[in-house]
Amino acid sequence: MAGRVAGDQILAESASYEIKPEATFTGAALVFLLARAFSSGCTALTGVEAISNGVPAFRKPKSKNAAKTLVMLGLLSITMFMSITLLALVTKVKVAENSEDLIGLPEGQDQKTVIAQIAQAVFSNFTPMFIFVSTVTALILVLAANTAFNGFPVLGSILAQDNYLPRQLHNRGDRLAFSNGIVTLAFLAIALVYIFDASVTALIQLYIVGVFISFTMSQLGMIRHWTRLLGTEEDPSVRSSYMRRRVVNGIGFVMTGTVLVIVLGTKFTRGAWIVCIAIPVLFIIMKSIQRHYERVAIELTPEDDERFLLPARVHAVVLVAKLHKPTLRALSYARATRPSTLEALTVEVSPGDSQSIIEEWDRRDIPVTLKVLESPYREITKPVVDYVRSIRRNSPRDLVTVYVPEYVVGHWWEHLLHNQSALRLKSRLLFTPGVMVVSVPWQLESSDRVAERAEAEAPGALYRGLPVQTRE
Repeated sequence: MAGRVAGDQILAESASYEIKPEATFTGAALVFLLARAFSSGCTALTGVEAISNGVPAFRKPKSKNAAKTLVMLGLLSITMFMSITLLALVTKVKVAENSEDLIGLPEGQDQKTVIAQIAQAVFSNFTPMFIFVSTVTALILVLAANTAFNGFPVLGSILAQDNYLPRQLHNRGDRLAFSNGIVTLAFLAIALVYIFDASVTALIQLYIVGVFISFTMSQLGMIRHWTRLLGTEEDPSVRSSYMRRRVVNGIGFVMTGTVLVIVLGTKFTRGAWIVCIAIPVLFIIMKSIQRHYERVAIELTPEDDERFLLPARVHAVVLVAKLHKPTLRALSYARATRPSTLEALTVEVSPGDSQSIIEEWDRRDIPVTLKVLESPYREITKPVVDYVRSIRRNSPRDLVTVYVPEYVVGHWWEHLLHNQSALRLKSRLLFTPGVMVVSVPWQLESSDRVAERAEAEAPGALYRGLPVQTRE
């Protein structure tokens, strides 16, 4: 390291390597090569979209704070980019897209990144500083990866509020973050990393094209915004301000649009074609979501003279699998609603299976009629659904309410052991008009412990005076 301070020449380990040329570029091919290098360099400009997408998260005045942050980001990016470029030229770093194109690289050895080679050359024989630079670089990359998780949930919530994305993306979680957007982005990121085998070279093509499309469209949107304001503004000083801003956005539109054309032309075969297909598909999906919400809103809007008419009668049906506590609770609840008619319904899949239920029913003297449906094909769902639909067909103006006893369990594996028949019945009955399905829960002991723990660990439990549980 002392030699470096004394002014010795600083060379990277790849300084003596040679790069295998793809071909001899002259004329138009040389211009294409320069354009591809230019488009790759423009990747360094990305990141500002995170600030524009995250403007709602800034403190007031939001626009001024976002503008200051954008200036700081620009200064930092330009300084770091120029410094790394200068050091790369001084140390004569050579990096190829494929390791096979680097002549002189030992066989079986992967080439190091530009940052790693520069740090190794500058801090030669001083390993702690090399490790420090590599660690800081990794932390910067982690923060860069986190940028999307700050911007997409906010952007997704805005689009969901305008009915272009599922409305769940507009909901905030317990920590006041758009949790659904974060989870959705995490799954999409995992899928992309898996599909592209975590290749930065392949993934960067998707990123740069999408970013410059958003840059270009945002500049065009601002031009339309200032033009719309100029159409209604009469104050000369304000109009002059709007015109200056429109000129700035016009220059930005031309520059970003030019870069976009170059990027599409030079990166199309390297993965940019995927974005060219994905963006129209996403646009069609978002428009379909918006049309769906509009159709649903029209369908659910009541007419001016529409009234809610009471049903002529209410037929209550309590499903019985066994005569136990959940069934008795469902019968009690159904009787408390005072329906027009009330009956219990059980399905006999094998001859004699329901005999024990009938005997226990008579022994307890339950004041509800028990009806037994025979099912020679050992089906449970279809006989019940057919019977409920027959009641509905015989009395179209009547309402049929089906009470389904269910277990409330506390462990995920218990869901596999209980409520399967009830789930199938409810999924079928929900599509039957004029039929209401009522779940009557019965909490098992395991669910009590889960409920107590969930209440104690809920946000704000300490302030409500609840005993906060800690896990050892």
